[in-house]
Amino acid sequence: MNGAERKQHWQRVYLERDAREVSWFEDSPAASLELLGCVNLTYASSVIDVGGGASALVDSMLTRGFEHLTVLDISSAALDVARARLGVAADRVTWLAADITTADLPAAAYDVWHDRAVFHFLTDPTSCAAYVAALKNSLRPSGHALIATFAPDGPKTCSGLETIRYDAAGLLEVLGTDQFTLLEQRIKQHVTPSGGTQAFVYALFKRSS
Repeated sequence: MNGAERKQHWQRVYLERDAREVSWFEDSPAASLELLGCVNLTYASSVIDVGGGASALVDSMLTRGFEHLTVLDISSAALDVARARLGVAADRVTWLAADITTADLPAAAYDVWHDRAVFHFLTDPTSCAAYVAALKNSLRPSGHALIATFAPDGPKTCSGLETIRYDAAGLLEVLGTDQFTLLEQRIKQHVTPSGGTQAFVYALFKRSS
């Protein structure tokens, strides 16, 4: 799937379905917040939520007083869902409608890179490498990356697309042991709106200084 096809797919998903009905929907990003709690963040820390779309993570971060939040998603329709939900608070967030594999992100701009359920959709080596390059370009030295993907026993497909399943060690290998250290990992069983379960691995990494 090329970039244009990827954008069309996810735009259609959020135009045709209620954001609360997609399989990855969660009322509260509890696992992400738990691991972000392991990071010494301040209210001035700069956080980017890659593939954040309609996720409620931005709501939680705003409620906690964080001031420099960016939400990136390939689907503008997904971002519209979050903006509408937040109302006037949406003006406190930077919104980027972009494909992370081609996005022009500022260098060394973010203290934290968060991604729940984007990376496992990048099944071809070129897209995977472009994602890692974007992360390394935009994450500051000593910054943290929290990446959540389907675990080894998670779904092989989702939303009609193939996925790659990882464990924390596999994610570290892709990011590069020369630049990243694995700090924490969790296996979480996500319960979908239809009542099914999906095994996720959440891995928190720190970049070297």
